[in-house]
Amino acid sequence: MRISIIGTGYVGLVSGACFAEIGHDCVCVDLDPSKVERINRGETPIHENGLEPMLKRLVGKRLRATTDLRQAVLDSDITFIAVGTPFDGQRIDLTYIREAARQIGEALREKSSYHVVVVKSTVVPGTTDDVVRPVLEQASGKKAGADFGVGMNPEFLTEGVAVDDFMKPDRIVIGGIDERAIDAQREVYKPFANTPTLATNNKTAEMIKYVSNSVLATMISFSNEMANVCTALGGVDIADVMRGVHLARYFTTTLPDGKPVKAGITSFLWAGLGYGGSCLPKDTKALSAHAATHGQPMPLLDAVIATNLAQPARVVGLLERHLKQLNGKRIALLGLAFKPDTDDMRESPSIGLAKLLIDKGVKVSAYDPVARETGRAALPSAVAHHESLDSLMQDIDAAVIVTSWDEFQRVPQLLAGRADAPVIIDGRRILEPASVPRYEGIGRRS
Repeated sequence: MRISIIGTGYVGLVSGACFAEIGHDCVCVDLDPSKVERINRGETPIHENGLEPMLKRLVGKRLRATTDLRQAVLDSDITFIAVGTPFDGQRIDLTYIREAARQIGEALREKSSYHVVVVKSTVVPGTTDDVVRPVLEQASGKKAGADFGVGMNPEFLTEGVAVDDFMKPDRIVIGGIDERAIDAQREVYKPFANTPTLATNNKTAEMIKYVSNSVLATMISFSNEMANVCTALGGVDIADVMRGVHLARYFTTTLPDGKPVKAGITSFLWAGLGYGGSCLPKDTKALSAHAATHGQPMPLLDAVIATNLAQPARVVGLLERHLKQLNGKRIALLGLAFKPDTDDMRESPSIGLAKLLIDKGVKVSAYDPVARETGRAALPSAVAHHESLDSLMQDIDAAVIVTSWDEFQRVPQLLAGRADAPVIIDGRRILEPASVPRYEGIGRRS
């Protein structure tokens, strides 16, 4: 099929490249000419494992980028909207969604053949039918269902492994106003014939995305609340507790050869600094706010959000336990991105933690193997950025592991034999407590 995608963020660009990889002709649309030029050179403007080799292999063949939305729509059979939907604290901002729909509609006015428009951006339930569809109809002068199709196809991509998630999907959810719109999307995903696929209406497809992310956020905050109890009790390590929980048959399956296999969901049942990124913080807040406008409070989800926001302060408390007075202390942040394998700083716990420490007079330094430019842009200017882990670990009073990069497994080696070893606050519980001279971890009171 001929596919156009509006937006080249990590969802739009990854989807476009992967659609081309499975055999479709795909054009990605963006307003930024420099971004379009980079993509057409086979360079990725975002850090995503496996994406750049895919671009280099496909650009000029089945994949290209353009600033010309109108022509992209006219030359394709189906258009996916993958633009940003920022949250302002009360509701998601549909400015980009409305503008994309308006321009697509204007292009459809010139088109005689049937075309399907699919929302892939994360939008609150009702947006596709109540906002996107009317804008398309008004701009095109045509009728949805009769002249063009409207659908909703949520993405379930994890930053850092988004390419792998797309190419090996665990599920495909297709929403549509009618069977014709759904069938067009089925044709797009035909190469994934063995993947469980759910066809539903647009509103349900939108809700599935929010509920999926809310489940993950709840598991993380639940784990952190249990960790805080373990810290208060003393003599209990949340890491051991969760390992015991993971052994339940709900989370660990034994293969016929006797080998135990732990379910991937257990990675969310683990204590740490909390969740961040472009999805979980925004989606949980947006769903709670949207429910409130319909007279339905969400106390459980609100508690999940509150627990997550409080986690950086927990780390400050651990530092104060060991260093007493923080003013003038030198504290390093190991990792800045909200998770490994990405440079995404959106809603990263490192931002709030850095601000809390600076407010207490701490001299903050930081290192991230990938989130260097984005880290500098997101953190306060007072933070001193290092180019290597080795230099970061010199002349400090304490270090906080913020992101679980594999590189930070070298910390025990770097501290071996040092008489001036700093306190290590393990904010992701990736080190063995006995591996460093002075250790403190979330969910464990030394």
